Amino acid sequence: MSHVLQPLTIGPLTLANRLVMPPMATARAASDGKVTPGLLEYYAEKSAGGHLGLIIIEHSYVRPDGKARENQLSAADDSAIAGLHELAAGIHGNGTPCVLQINHAGSATTAAITGAPPVGPSAVANPRQGSVPRPLTPADIEELVAAFGAAARRARVAGFDGVEIHSAHGYLLNQFFSPLTNQRDDEYGGDLRRRIRIHLRVIAAIREAVGKDFPIFLRLGASDFADGGTTIENSRDAACEFAEAGVGCLDISGGFSGYSVPGLEGQGYFAPLSAAVKQAVKIPVILTGGITEPQAAQALLAAGQADLIGVGRALLQDSGWARRAVATLQASG
Repeated sequence: MSHVLQPLTIGPLTLANRLVMPPMATARAASDGKVTPGLLEYYAEKSAGGHLGLIIIEHSYVRPDGKARENQLSAADDSAIAGLHELAAGIHGNGTPCVLQINHAGSATTAAITGAPPVGPSAVANPRQGSVPRPLTPADIEELVAAFGAAARRARVAGFDGVEIHSAHGYLLNQFFSPLTNQRDDEYGGDLRRRIRIHLRVIAAIREAVGKDFPIFLRLGASDFADGGTTIENSRDAACEFAEAGVGCLDISGGFSGYSVPGLEGQGYFAPLSAAVKQAVKIPVILTGGITEPQAAQALLAAGQADLIGVGRALLQDSGWARRAVATLQASG
């Protein structure tokens, strides 16, 4: 799957093929998480023309108790594979690689959505939902790790070019990473290495499920931007561990209660995070965050802030943004 990372071989000032559409929840799946005609049409429109280097499909739950919201996409059982295959094939037909993001919401959901009490690393109220989860036991964690591996296998069988582990925006793996919600005193809590033990086990389970040649991405909430939460120093250390464990690309975000952080604004507002992580690892780093101007994207690449640029809201509002952005920069020389 070298073509997924092919953008890294082109010159530093060339935007073409370095544009990534990051995962953005559409709520267009069926009530049981299956792919719908509306979802197929949405991604067909976004990938039309092949002007994006990569599309990362919105987060898909690995188990029903990890569903974050209604009409979220599912990768939780084999019955989802057929629809996921149709989704990947449609995007490939437009000449664009695609990666499936997989996730478990943890305490960032409710029993009304999942039909079960929320779970999490510790009995700490979720800052987003306010619900107090049931702490996962070591046996529960074993089952959860296996669920991530099984979901990744489904992504490969369905024809995706890679899989992205979601550890950002206050979902379950981010909850383990953050001291704000992880107050365990066992092997999964305490110092940084123990807080990311579940991540390392998930990475290992996915690698075993998909083989050696299938790219594993990880979306990392690189700072909680909250007192007592994770810092960029934590994330630099964690990023090194993830790269060593086999992650091939890090997709940088921030903010424990969502990607929107009060006080952060402008083009590429997570650039200090992505730049710090990029300095610590040798694998590609994706930067997202408020990027709407092609010149700004080009400048961030030229400054070495990231290897790939994620453009979300601009593409959500205008499917032709990437085509015009590349044409504008080519015309300007």
